Amino acid sequence: MPDIDIAAVQSTVVWATFALALLLGALMNRSNFCTMGAVADIVNMGDWTRMRMWAAAIGVSILGLQLLAVAGLVDPAKTIYTGSSFTWLSYAVGGLLFGFGMVLASGCGSKTLVRIGGGSLKSLVVFLAMGLAAYMTLRGLTGVWRVNLLDPVAVAIAPGQDLPRLLSGGNAGMLDTLRIALAAVIGGGLVAWSLASREAREPDALIGGFGTGLAVVGLWYVSGHLGYVAEHPDTLQEAFVATNTGRAESFTFVAPIAFSLELLLFWSDTSRIVTVGIAAVAGMIAGSCLWALLTRQFRWEGFRGTEDTANHLVGGLLMGAGGVTALGCTVGQGISGLSTLALGSFVAVAAIVAGAVVGLKYQMWRIERMG
Repeated sequence: MPDIDIAAVQSTVVWATFALALLLGALMNRSNFCTMGAVADIVNMGDWTRMRMWAAAIGVSILGLQLLAVAGLVDPAKTIYTGSSFTWLSYAVGGLLFGFGMVLASGCGSKTLVRIGGGSLKSLVVFLAMGLAAYMTLRGLTGVWRVNLLDPVAVAIAPGQDLPRLLSGGNAGMLDTLRIALAAVIGGGLVAWSLASREAREPDALIGGFGTGLAVVGLWYVSGHLGYVAEHPDTLQEAFVATNTGRAESFTFVAPIAFSLELLLFWSDTSRIVTVGIAAVAGMIAGSCLWALLTRQFRWEGFRGTEDTANHLVGGLLMGAGGVTALGCTVGQGISGLSTLALGSFVAVAAIVAGAVVGLKYQMWRIERMG
């Protein structure tokens, strides 16, 4: 077996991730892609346009990843979403916390990064609060609660919780057929539903939906194929270079914010490296900032008062704790996770949407009460 230059692979993966994230940050800024906003549009105005944009991103990501799997380029079984432990309570509780928190914080993890790039100091505070809570839930106090109270409530699903393997019943010969069929029905169905609306066929909506979905597929290819090493020269085991999980990764924006803060805090520790998640966080902010500057939309934004500050702080904390508990955010579970067709991702996304609806109702109640 030829020698593998791990440093070169790492550099390729990190820079490719940054480039994809740069593009994603710009297109999310341009299209106003926002899952919290999509739910709010429905609850407050009955407008489904941005929800159709999100659906298009999910559909494209499902079609793309499953085709990569059929081609043998990326294995969805080697991700954090498709394991055999179906921690349904963690998905549900984490999703509810994240959904409620993103309403208080005026947007989810990806929107927070986009808003920072546009000059929002409010979102910078959310970023710090979310990163702190995420790190605590990964390795700190709330992490102990998560591991002891929520994660043990699980159902073992062999060989894994993704629909293709689950429905195949262990018959490897059926797996590719099921991948294609499920991708066509679920992914294709979501894309078709999205395009059924004239408003969702406007340029910005198409760019937001299809561009986001393709970016997620692109990062699956980068981390799951370009970054895959069958035998790492140091460990003699397979590895996914420059990933925090040690598995194939695509876009997600909760734990990577914690890892970004960790890298900044321990920069002098030469054993720490820029990973896929960290590069994605940096690229998102840079891409959004670049678009805001080019279009002259960059504006500094601060808090309106004490209550506004408190809402964003609490929202960031809830998103950090909830996103780690649920294994992802509206992009991490809502697009990347769903692209694997994992049962846990469907539960987490349903809980996130439910939490957002509750959060919006709470805000409406507060406004009516103050009025």
